[in-house]
Amino acid sequence: MNYKHQTTDFHAIMMYSRPYKERDLLVKYFTEEFGIKMFLMRGAKKPNFKMRAALLPFADGWFSGSVSGNGLSYLNNIKEVHQYSNVNADIVLNAYVTYLVSLLDAAFAEGQVQPSWFARLQLAIKMIDSGADVEIITNIMEIQLLTEFGVAPNWRDCSVCHRTDLAFDFSEEYGGLLCQNHWSLDPYRLHLDQRTIYYLRLFSVVQLSQINTIDVNEQTKKAIRRTIDKIYENSVGIVPKSKHFLDQIDQLKF
Repeated sequence: MNYKHQTTDFHAIMMYSRPYKERDLLVKYFTEEFGIKMFLMRGAKKPNFKMRAALLPFADGWFSGSVSGNGLSYLNNIKEVHQYSNVNADIVLNAYVTYLVSLLDAAFAEGQVQPSWFARLQLAIKMIDSGADVEIITNIMEIQLLTEFGVAPNWRDCSVCHRTDLAFDFSEEYGGLLCQNHWSLDPYRLHLDQRTIYYLRLFSVVQLSQINTIDVNEQTKKAIRRTIDKIYENSVGIVPKSKHFLDQIDQLKF
């Protein structure tokens, strides 16, 4: 977006921070109005820094600052801020949200305005903080983000004949589903069971607000996880560092 340096109020979620010089921090926020932006926080390492609440992981609120079209922006004041206490207190929940934030950071260029994805991230964090199934929320976000990475698997019908009334499997080679009449075309298809296929198709279109009715058993969760991992590793080519910790959790779990 081409806009000049401006002082304005904006809604943002804190993504991550990193040191900058002796007393300062660079803090990346996902803003509703301006997309992902990097802010220079002068004096942020000082114990008495007045905007410390804005530096806590995933701080969600209204801020005032100087937003630059190119280069660093500056946060001037906190209007209102909300902390996700359960996410911040639980190392596993924190890791999942960190992973989701990393995916969004990789999917969108700085300044690419994405109000719908901002809303989805906010709702995802709220639901995770409230006790919703963090794995299912993550799977939904991962699958729906594939389009933003330029990878759009065909979850609708058979990629060859477009039938919808037969059993399906997933084919990386064909970029989506294959019906049983065409399974022989790909000997390396994933050999997924129909329950897993059902949820993969559902997650590609479901709204996050609807997942309170979704109950997935552990075996199916594992198959979904394996499928999404293959797509991201082979088609997207992005595996954030935070994903390695989640993989360790899964190994302990299963």
